[in-house]
Amino acid sequence: MKIAARIVFAWLWACAMQAHAASFSFALIGDAPYGAGEAAFFERLIDEINADPSVGLVLHAGDVKGGREPCDDELLRARYAQLQRLRAPVVFTPGDNDWTDCHRPAAGGFDPLERLAALRAIFFADPRRTSGGAPRAVEPQSALPGFAPFVENVRFVHAGVVFATLHVVGSSNGLEPWRGIDPRDGPRAPRAERLAEFERRQAANLAWLDATFAQARSIDAPAVVLLMHANPRFDLPAGDPQRAGFDALLERLAQRAADFGRPVLLAHGDFHRFVVDRPLDVEGAAPRVPNFVRVQSFGSPWIRWVKVTVDPSAPTPFRFEAVDADGIPAQ
Repeated sequence: MKIAARIVFAWLWACAMQAHAASFSFALIGDAPYGAGEAAFFERLIDEINADPSVGLVLHAGDVKGGREPCDDELLRARYAQLQRLRAPVVFTPGDNDWTDCHRPAAGGFDPLERLAALRAIFFADPRRTSGGAPRAVEPQSALPGFAPFVENVRFVHAGVVFATLHVVGSSNGLEPWRGIDPRDGPRAPRAERLAEFERRQAANLAWLDATFAQARSIDAPAVVLLMHANPRFDLPAGDPQRAGFDALLERLAQRAADFGRPVLLAHGDFHRFVVDRPLDVEGAAPRVPNFVRVQSFGSPWIRWVKVTVDPSAPTPFRFEAVDADGIPAQ
């Protein structure tokens, strides 16, 4: 019996190592399409991603519409339907254009909180599954006590790698005043519900970040991949007013990534330019985190995608390839 048990254990361990060792690829897109013209070009991008058999996931980093497009249900439903043409599971996290910037007159002068509720209803009708042509099961933060509204924060494991989304948006993570519907909103008289929404969402994101790294440690994950919309301004020092909406998140992220000690990838959009770097591996950073990599997706008007190939068994597991919408590697 002892020999048999050892054989079974060895087989299970080999299976676990094989699962970790399996390479896979995902597509990273974001900040598109903006306007009807880009929506038509976005169809070609979808076709190219669908034509790549190695792509097993699609991550959209938020902003399915331009800032000057109306934030009405009709447009949100149209962009959601467009994403459903992708054959792989689609993991989406909201961007600022999708709800918090909807107060602006050009976007319709909507109440951002009402638009956030509509966005959640349209894009996360079943929070336990992704969208896309082949939905996969995910664990939503909304299933946990105290976090019922946060259907958009999800987590899952793919080939041993832990993936999670964080609802962190541009426009200073939602701290930009809603002057389109309240001209008095600003530093001297901040709108109470705007600040309350930010505080609730920040608390949820920090808790979800902690839980994600706890799960990664518990299953001995080889890597963690995080998806959010905002460029959190790694280029600015802590305490800079333009980083106010991100300071707490960046401090927690740096600490958790350092403690984890294995590769961590943050994928985001917001600034529309393809970037790959190690923004926490710099002189003076405390802590200095060499295992942390950031990739920023393309965005309007550059309708391109980033192919991220992950080899969980490699010391440097992430490889990045910029791809035009016609399937040609971007120069």
